[in-house]
Amino acid sequence: MEQPKGPQYYRRGSIEPWDYIRDQGLNYHLGNAVKYISRAGFKDSAVSDLKKAIHYLENELQHITERASSGVQERIPDNQFDYWQKEAEIFDR
Repeated sequence: MEQPKGPQYYRRGSIEPWDYIRDQGLNYHLGNAVKYISRAGFKDSAVSDLKKAIHYLENELQHITERASSGVQERIPDNQFDYWQKEAEIFDR
């Protein structure tokens, strides 16, 4: 089994932040917030890391708010792709 290569402050738990971020399908801003929250107080200043996390969360909130006010749907429901996936499977056969 390959040993994790990331810094110790990201390897404290049972899953590294980038694996969690990828597993959850988080975007850039939310992923960075998770990263900074995860390492708060274990790399540099906890206050500094938490302020960075807040910065990314505020930016994401602003983006969501602007998109909502313009009428743009934030996420496409997963089941909306079921039809196309079935069509692709039929085509592949």
